[in-house]
Amino acid sequence: MRSDSSRNCVGAFVVALLVMAGVVDLLEATDSAYPVWPHAVVLLLGYTALLWPAKRRPDWLTPQIRTGAAAVASLLVTAGSLLGAQTLFGPGETVLLLSLLFIAVRSCPQPWAVICGVLNAAALISTPARFYQDDMPSLLGFMMVMLVMTCIIGGLAGFLRSQDYRRAMAVVETRRAERLAIAADLHDFVAHHVTGILVQTQMARMMATTEPERLDTVLEGIEHAATEALASMRRTVGVLRDTGPDAADRRPVGDLAGIAELVDGFASPVQHVTLDRDPAVPDDLPHEVQAAAFRVVQEALTNVRRHAADATGVTVRLRHEGRRLEVGVINDGRGGTQLPAAAHGGGFGLVGLTERVTALGGDLRAGPPDGQTEGWEVRALFPTGKA
Repeated sequence: MRSDSSRNCVGAFVVALLVMAGVVDLLEATDSAYPVWPHAVVLLLGYTALLWPAKRRPDWLTPQIRTGAAAVASLLVTAGSLLGAQTLFGPGETVLLLSLLFIAVRSCPQPWAVICGVLNAAALISTPARFYQDDMPSLLGFMMVMLVMTCIIGGLAGFLRSQDYRRAMAVVETRRAERLAIAADLHDFVAHHVTGILVQTQMARMMATTEPERLDTVLEGIEHAATEALASMRRTVGVLRDTGPDAADRRPVGDLAGIAELVDGFASPVQHVTLDRDPAVPDDLPHEVQAAAFRVVQEALTNVRRHAADATGVTVRLRHEGRRLEVGVINDGRGGTQLPAAAHGGGFGLVGLTERVTALGGDLRAGPPDGQTEGWEVRALFPTGKA
């Protein structure tokens, strides 16, 4: 409230100065017996452009019209002076043209910013010619002063315009990066659940004739995976639609607690999954580390279904030693799979994981477990900063 009050006071003070400067122009023209109406027209157009409230400004009163009309009127007054109808120039018109120059350079769309900026600069620099037509040294001196003020105000407006552009580009890039991250999250979640649905559907077809009594468990798993996939898509679409400041916090990312749910949902009648979590692993690790660890486990389990359907045992290991979190997923498969070729994925999952892990200063390794010729292990190390 205090800040708004101070801002209003400053605005009222600036308006008062502008009006006083305009009054000085009109009084000076009256005292010198010069025509008053040319100054009144220029000042009226300038005050309209500057003081008309933005909320009540009509659509046709664009920045280029606001800044160009007063500049053209000023140039016409100067041209009339050169043709014999001598007039004055004063502080009110000078301040107005400088203000309009600032608006033109900063706010007008291209190429109007250049056109209106040149018009205002030309009007400002040429105003001394109204009075000093026969005094060349004074004319050049005043024009030089006007040129310096024009360069200062125009340069400041151009700098602020470039800052506005950079800020707008940064916002665009941030939104683009966030949407790409959301798309990656959606791919990770849905691919994981859909792969599970595919595998369990194949299993259900085989068990329908061999072990029908166990079929209900498999169908329940399919139902759960489908529900989770739909929920993930619903959350993601909700985030994309939500533009509020907390939208990023509701992205469908996981954490260390979610790994346990991931493991429980992965288990099937033919694959036993074990979560081996060291009690020393803290629960308050950085959110980005927990999310990346969740992604490692999720991608590794998805790859087990895609590429190692013959695996009977899978172990998810979490360790925390020496300020580093170790996440490992080991399976005993030999690479046998019955999935269709189209369901194998594009081979970019580990590439994306490597980028995610290395971005956090960690390291990712995928290959056979140490000292073994069979099986496969995905292991990631993350710095956590916690002892």
